Order: sequence, then structure tokens, then C-alpha cells
Amino acid sequence: MTSTSTRAPRGPVRRLTRTLYGYAFLEECVLLYPVYALLFSDTGLSVAQISSLFALWSITGILLEIPSGAWADTVSRRLLLWAGPLCTAAGFALWILLPSYGAFAAGFVLWGVGGALVSGALEALVHDELDRLGAAGSYARVMGRARAAGLAAVMTAMLLAGPVLTRGGHGAVGAASVLACLLAAATATRFPEHRTPAHDRTGWTAALRTGLAEARADRSVRGALLLVPAVGAVWGALDEYTPLLVRDTGVADGTVPLLLTLIWAGATAGSLLAGEGERLGTPGLALLLAGGGLALAVGSAAGTPAALLLVAVAFGCFQAATVLVDARLQHRIGSTGRATLTSVAGLGTELATVAVFGCYALLAAHAPHGTVFAVLAVPYLATAVLLVLPRPRRRRPGPPARRPPAPAVTDADG
Repeated sequence: MTSTSTRAPRGPVRRLTRTLYGYAFLEECVLLYPVYALLFSDTGLSVAQISSLFALWSITGILLEIPSGAWADTVSRRLLLWAGPLCTAAGFALWILLPSYGAFAAGFVLWGVGGALVSGALEALVHDELDRLGAAGSYARVMGRARAAGLAAVMTAMLLAGPVLTRGGHGAVGAASVLACLLAAATATRFPEHRTPAHDRTGWTAALRTGLAEARADRSVRGALLLVPAVGAVWGALDEYTPLLVRDTGVADGTVPLLLTLIWAGATAGSLLAGEGERLGTPGLALLLAGGGLALAVGSAAGTPAALLLVAVAFGCFQAATVLVDARLQHRIGSTGRATLTSVAGLGTELATVAVFGCYALLAAHAPHGTVFAVLAVPYLATAVLLVLPRPRRRRPGPPARRPPAPAVTDADG
């Protein structure tokens, strides 16, 4: 039993978590999400132009992911957390005020910059503040709830976007999205931050070198870095195709949003339960991935609306696993390069997601969506097997001659 003297102070923890949950909700409660493709189309853009905008968005995120993470290890992370939504708000304002291909492109660049500023900085700030308060062990539970708040915001935006678009058009939807971003920026100013930024003459490049050096030196950190994209990339890419999967079950188009809400409810439940899953360790994570992979394969291959419940279960498993592997990474890295290495993992996820998009396009040219979903469940089964396979121990070289043996060093993470 934990004594009162070692228990984390509830007041500061509560302030941190409430700010985090509010920030996570507001950052994702963007009514433009489900309808911005309609805005582009209504402005007269071709499918090729719209696709080029998506590519520009992805490229911006990929190019800035690691530099922004290293920057978050050298400047105030709270500064980046409120600057990010402001960049996104500026991008959305451009879309509404000057609807044109150039404005849309500039808006996507600003959105990519905003996302890159937040990525890595948020996880690092939350972990370090929890650690300072003696509550680092609750990181998975706290971030799981934050992800659940974000998913709830996405579902709220889906439900509100249609009525707002009908009554006020794209201008009203855009104004509501800008307002949500501004409120997220205001909320970010309430984040506590007791870390002293590591300013030096070499700037963010020094933080980058430090973080990468830690990954090279510690095999457990390297493994955790690889596990993040292995878990997050496939289901993150499949998310974009879930409307097509649902429609292929034979339901009317008007029913598709309702069934998509069911799938996202499963993901939300997975976020809320992630903290409990951390107690199960590596075998539990492997079981979660294997169960999710089997549920995805069976549910998608069945091709019926009822079987989508299994897809919802799969997404819940994958969302919980995504939170758990992030917590696994945070527990293994030192505080100096925390944001840098988190962004390295994020870059790996982005690149792997692009690869999954390519695989999906190739498979979908020859098979229905349900079959493609089932095939792409296989990587999760393979990852689960790799997690539980016994690992050969490396024999370490003995101590140098004429020196006493050094004391054994234990790995706190097991």
C-alpha cells in the first residue's frame, strides 16, 4: 500500500489532467474535418488538386516532425502547445476568407506546422510533469483518457458539421473550427511547466544529437521506437478507408456515419481502458495485438453490418495498444531528449502510414475492401508473435585486464 507521504499530490495532478483533457478535446473538435473535402470540391478543385493538397500536408509533417521535437527539448514546450493551434487556426481562416488552391495549400502547410509543433512536445510535457509529481506510473491512463477526449471531439464534430453546414455554409463551419483552435491555444497557457529549457549555442541540433545518441546506446529505447509505428501505422491508415468498408456491407449511404460512430466508439473505449492494460506487461500487449488482429480479419472479411462490431473491437484494441507503446517509450527514455525521440517515433509512424497507403492501393485494385482489411491485419499478428518470442541474451565483454569488475547494472524497465 502506498503511504500518504509518497502519494502524488492530487491538486497539481488534477490541474494538469483537466488542462490536458480540455486541450485534447478542443484540438480535435474541428467541424471542418468531415467536410473540408466538400469545400475544396465546391471551390472547383479537381481530384488531382485535392490529392496534391493531402500530399503537401503529409510532406510538411514529415519534414518538420523531428526538428520540431528537438526544438521542444530546447525551448518551452508550453509555448509550442499554444503556438501550434494558432498556426492551424490561421490556416483554416485562409480557407474561409480566400477560398482558392493557393490558400488551401498555405492552409495545409500551416496545419502541418501546427501539428508538428504539438507532436512530441505534448507527450514530453505531460510525462515530465507527472514524473515531477511522483505520478509517472499513471501516464498511460492519463494519455488514454486524453486520446478518448480527442476521439469524443471527433465524433462531436461529425454530428455537428452537417447541421452547421446546412444552416451557415462553409463559412460557419470554418468559423467554428477557428474558434475551437483559439480555445485550444488559450487552454494550453494553463499547462504547468517546471522544466528549464536547455538553451545553448548549438540549439535544437544538439538536442537532436543527444536524443539519437541515446537511441543508439540503449537497445530497449530502439525497440520501443520501432514498436510505435508497428502498432500505430496500419490501423491509422485503415481509418481513412473505413467509410468504404462500411458501404461495402450493403447499407445505405445515410447509415454509413452511424456505423462509423460505432467503430470510433470502440476506439474511445480502448483509450479509456489503456491504463488497465499497462499492468499486463509485454504478454498483455501481445495478446491485445493478436486479439485485435483476429477481430479485424474476421469482422472485415464477413462483409455484414453486424460484423462491424468486431472491427470496432479491433480498433479499441489498437487504440489501447497505441497508448501503451507510447507509455513504453516514455518510460524508457531519459528526460533530456524526450520530445526528440517521441518525434522520431512519430516520423516512423508517418512514413509507415504512407507505405500502408501504397499497399492498400495495390491490394484494392484486385480485391474488395473487406479482404484488404483482413490482409492488413496480418502485421498485428506478426508483431504479437515477435513480442513473445524469447530473445537471445548478448554476452557482454569482460572487464579490462588489471581492473576490478564493475558492479552489475540492472534495467529498471525489465
